[in-house]
Amino acid sequence: MTSPEMRKRELSRLVVKLRTIADLSPTAEQALLALPLRLKVFEENADIVSQGDEPSECALVVDGFACRYKVLGEGQRQIMSFHSSGDIPDLQSLHLRVMDHSLLALTPATIAFLPHGPLLALTREHPDIAAAFWRDTLIDAAVFREWLAGVGRRSARQRIAHLICELYTRMRAVGLTDGSSFELPVTQAELGDALGLSSVHVNRVMQELRRDDLIVSRGRHIAIGEWERLQAAGDFDPEYLHLREQRAA
Repeated sequence: MTSPEMRKRELSRLVVKLRTIADLSPTAEQALLALPLRLKVFEENADIVSQGDEPSECALVVDGFACRYKVLGEGQRQIMSFHSSGDIPDLQSLHLRVMDHSLLALTPATIAFLPHGPLLALTREHPDIAAAFWRDTLIDAAVFREWLAGVGRRSARQRIAHLICELYTRMRAVGLTDGSSFELPVTQAELGDALGLSSVHVNRVMQELRRDDLIVSRGRHIAIGEWERLQAAGDFDPEYLHLREQRAA
């Protein structure tokens, strides 16, 4: 069992995330902080939820980095999104019984599992929470559309620059950046699985971005060189993330 203090600390990450996209009343925030949860730590490359599961809980990322993915018939993997602290990547399981994709811990990750029953009750009792969850799923769909446009029409350089811009913007909104730098704990193979590129191609483009002083990367840490030039290189416009203005600035 988690103590009330620990539960409040872990759930505060969800409140911070929802504040970036919606207005929540103080009463609604307190109700979110009182949700029951079950904490579990996952090792790197462990499935949190698997395709075909019928979950009775939603997974809140407390610490670590996760991704949603599908494996095709010939064993090829497509990563469909990346997730960090405050995200609930499987929120759709509240209303869709069977998982049609998997959720993976890309790094060691702490996950808070939130039971469906109390979550659904919360959405009935607090319309602003229901609206925030609905807005979160709509933004999720907007991100999918942007990724689809990128894989279909952007060059490899644009895809990688765009993804770096997106992750930096999202993580900055919830306080997970340090000035112009942030942690991107994914391998070049994982970037390739997300962007439809080979590891060799990803490596070549990352070298180009470093050579052009658009980024500085050391291991899993990336610093933005010149933000405006990186945005231009990635054809990046943050409008599709629909962040509240004061957070997206």
